[in-house]
Amino acid sequence: MNEQTTFKTIEEKVLNPISGWIALIAILAVIIAFPFITIITGTGLLFVFSLILTIFALICLGGLKIINPNEALVLTLFGKYYGTIKKEGFFFVNPFSAGYNPTVSQHAATKCKSKEKGETAPATKASASKKISTKTMTFTNEKQKVNDILGNPIVIGAIVIWRVKDPTRAVFNVDDYNEFLSTQCDSTIRNITRLYPYDILDDGSEELTLRGSSIEIANSMKNELQSRVADAGLEVQEVRITHLAYSDEIAAAMLQRQQAVAIIAARQKIVEGAVGMVKMAIDQLSEDDVVVLDEERKAAMVSNLLVVLCGDKAAQPIVNSGSLY
Repeated sequence: MNEQTTFKTIEEKVLNPISGWIALIAILAVIIAFPFITIITGTGLLFVFSLILTIFALICLGGLKIINPNEALVLTLFGKYYGTIKKEGFFFVNPFSAGYNPTVSQHAATKCKSKEKGETAPATKASASKKISTKTMTFTNEKQKVNDILGNPIVIGAIVIWRVKDPTRAVFNVDDYNEFLSTQCDSTIRNITRLYPYDILDDGSEELTLRGSSIEIANSMKNELQSRVADAGLEVQEVRITHLAYSDEIAAAMLQRQQAVAIIAARQKIVEGAVGMVKMAIDQLSEDDVVVLDEERKAAMVSNLLVVLCGDKAAQPIVNSGSLY
């Protein structure tokens, strides 16, 4: 039964801030004008007003934000959600608003790897800054030992391709979305794996197996994982099984079992072919009247041909130079 996690609903508010260049020019104009006002007015009410305006202009420098491509900035104002900037560029926002900085756990930093433009970077890169990366990233799940539906211990590993779809939910609904994804991925792999056998069952049923239906199993993992992390603002794009094998303690026994099944299947094919060849040989001899054989001689001929056709090694012929019998 899937675990359900309840989150407080936070509606995303997309900000459309003014251009940072306009704000920067205005701030610099105020700062540069202050010395000239001081020289002209000396001290007095205008000087005090100019000083306050200059201090405010310096504070406004903190409202200048740079958003790179495929990044988003979630802002809070005095402890409350203020809005999210999702487009790239140079902007000016309320200088008292602060970018939300999600916490980083050491566990997630060692397990999660993001691959952007072919480079591998630790998960702390996106969390160390106050911007949330919306790029497609890759999470490699560690190999884990799981029991299949028959109780056989197997070792399975998977890779998850994902991205942050809703930055607001990603930073407010969970403490660390990297760690959250890691935990849900482990749980999902265990839940799905124990529903299927590793290989085809002995009863010949054609149900899905981990080894023979890896694409279907991976899609099931993707769907369940997506349902688990949707409220955290994450989008799972693909799940791939990267490693699948029997556990070490039963690997040798299962290898012998697979070899035995293969040998039996091969022997069955050999016997079927040999019986057909023997039948064809007897029928042609009888039809062409090459030699007339009684039932006893036919049985001896069948026995000899089956030994020759089904034997593991080449038969050594013995030439009869005397009578036919």
